[in-house]
Amino acid sequence: MPEARLRALIVDDVVDMAQTIARDLESAGFETLVASSGAVAMDLFAKQPADVVVTDLRMKNMDGMAVLSAIKQADASVPVVIMTAFGAIESAVEAMRQGAFHYITKPFALDTLRLLVERACRETRLTRENALLRRRLGDNTTARRLLGDSPPMRQLRALIARVADATSAVLISGETGTGKELVALAIHAGGLRAERPFVAINCAALPEQLLESELFGHARGAFTGAANSRRGLFVEAEEGTIFLDEIGDLPLPLQGKLLRVLQSGEVRPVGSEAVRTVNVRCIAATHKDLADLVNKGQFREDLFFRLDVLRIAVPPLRERGEDIPSLVEHFLRRSLEGMPRSVLLGFEPEAFDLLATCSWPGNVRQLENLVERLVVTSSAPLARVDDVKQAMGPCRDVDVLPGLLQNPMTLAALEDRYIDGVLKRVAGNKLKAAEILGVDASTLYRRDKRA
Repeated sequence: MPEARLRALIVDDVVDMAQTIARDLESAGFETLVASSGAVAMDLFAKQPADVVVTDLRMKNMDGMAVLSAIKQADASVPVVIMTAFGAIESAVEAMRQGAFHYITKPFALDTLRLLVERACRETRLTRENALLRRRLGDNTTARRLLGDSPPMRQLRALIARVADATSAVLISGETGTGKELVALAIHAGGLRAERPFVAINCAALPEQLLESELFGHARGAFTGAANSRRGLFVEAEEGTIFLDEIGDLPLPLQGKLLRVLQSGEVRPVGSEAVRTVNVRCIAATHKDLADLVNKGQFREDLFFRLDVLRIAVPPLRERGEDIPSLVEHFLRRSLEGMPRSVLLGFEPEAFDLLATCSWPGNVRQLENLVERLVVTSSAPLARVDDVKQAMGPCRDVDVLPGLLQNPMTLAALEDRYIDGVLKRVAGNKLKAAEILGVDASTLYRRDKRA
């Protein structure tokens, strides 16, 4: 018996038959709708979508095959059970090839049909739940790779969750190495297109002609070397997401062609007159100031506004220094998997203090490279300050003022956040924290009492 009040739509031009089936299904806990023709059925379905459809195959005007086709166009996940006379089994099998859940031959026992309808609903529900679970797992797996519990990272993950299910374009800004493609992946994995393709391309990595072919495809013989036709990445990303990294480096001639795709959904391969319509969500990323490029005439204003619908700024590592220990632990664990003979087990506290003072122009990618380098070169279980300095090279001091001015706060709030950050770094050890802060430990204990 179904867990909830599922709705069944019964379609048969023999009304008495449809009503008899409806009464039996109602006794099993279903809500039912009865239609005496295919046209009436589709009108009812448009107003009150059903969880399962039972339709006779042979009906005047709109037969069961037409009902099946119309239902699948309206909602492909709704199971359709075909009722047919014994002599029309071949047609019923054809209906299954076209998406019917199953068929049942007349005459049949009502309990046999009821069991078939319940199984159809049960299997469809499981399919939907599994798809949702896969999407959520994908979202969680990808989002977990956005490591860190600092306020900027919590805000970033919250924003990703809000924009994931939208259909609008997303523009991700951030410095080199901050993880913009990872953010794009998290948006895709957390959205309704998670089961569809995620296709990425770096707009700065290819010359103009090759980039155009990669994006939009080309016809055979369109240019020298085009021995075969190519679909292009927009077509490959159908119903999914295309990620255009370093969009600020897209050549001006291609900007107009990209704008056309975003406006109309129409893609025309190089050297072809054929136009194909695609359904693709666009996520773009850049480390450049696109508005400044627009002012300089290097980027189309109309394309900028088309891309800049939902904006996400990825924070640089220097604004989330408290995340460095968890990032180091993650990169260390991953690097040791590929280098099991390494003697490195971790970092001394003073080494972490040094890492927190650097400006990290290469951001998270630079930190990852540093950890990997130390896994290979370290001769001691714990990386020391000198080891880090040697592996890192010159390190510019952090200038925290620009980040603070972007999100101004009171001195009291700033003091609280800094003290909390220091306490977290020393695992709550107030004596150690007081030494770093240059205050008496009693000050921190009194602070706890005030809280």
